[in-house]
Amino acid sequence: MSATVRSFETLPSVLAELNYLGPMNERPYNYATEPPTGVPQSNATRETHTVPIRDARPIASEISLDRDGFMLLPHRTAVHDFWDDAEIRNTYYPEVEAAIAEATGASRVFIFDHTRRKRVPGAVDRATGTPRQPATRVHVDHTAKSGPRRVCDLFGDEAEELLKRRVQVINLWRPIRGPLRDAPLALCDAVSVLPGDLVPADLIYANRVGETYAVRYNPNHRWFYVPAMERDEAILIKCFDSAADGRARFVPHTAFEDPSAPADLLPRESIEIRSLVFHRA
Repeated sequence: MSATVRSFETLPSVLAELNYLGPMNERPYNYATEPPTGVPQSNATRETHTVPIRDARPIASEISLDRDGFMLLPHRTAVHDFWDDAEIRNTYYPEVEAAIAEATGASRVFIFDHTRRKRVPGAVDRATGTPRQPATRVHVDHTAKSGPRRVCDLFGDEAEELLKRRVQVINLWRPIRGPLRDAPLALCDAVSVLPGDLVPADLIYANRVGETYAVRYNPNHRWFYVPAMERDEAILIKCFDSAADGRARFVPHTAFEDPSAPADLLPRESIEIRSLVFHRA
């Protein structure tokens, strides 16, 4: 039984609104770039639910990446400027590769993407000239289809052999500055997520179409966050796992408005690293 099942009811919590996928008669889509003229950025309907989001700090040592699908990780970094791409690739990528390998026991970690977000009140995400904004819909970055496809896209002829063994997509997410109280990250305990809660959605780029999961509301979902995260803390998020043996495979997550946050908070700045994680078996 999950550590979160045993003890989550007694944890401090906030009540906050989360944006789930509403009823739809067509497949959801989102454009990752500017859509064609007259086409909306997304056709996904939104259904807002107020849910308790519990403080994961008191049970951080009990939370398991393979059981619950996420974990809090103390992680100091030598990076001085997270907005410097050269420093990210030369300093941060090796740090993150080592941290993920240690946390998972992986034989190989390959970072394929990073995204920085800087909250600008009133800004629209993905708008030209605007930094990426916190993601405010419940989602999973990869699916049972797009996880393996990412391996094929990036490793070509080597992919077939790699996919014979366990492969994961794992994100490492952290504040660029702390304490982070603006638009913190909420994570759903994978134990509480049913397969039917996850709805495949197209993520449309200029030259390809990816696939993510939108998420339907389920009153049994158990939500957690880490209040006031500091710069030397990170969260590992499992977005895909090829192992279908009962371990966590997909973890819904989203930014949310914390009603207990002070009015004079600093706008959120964060960075997420996306990686393919390979195992020998």
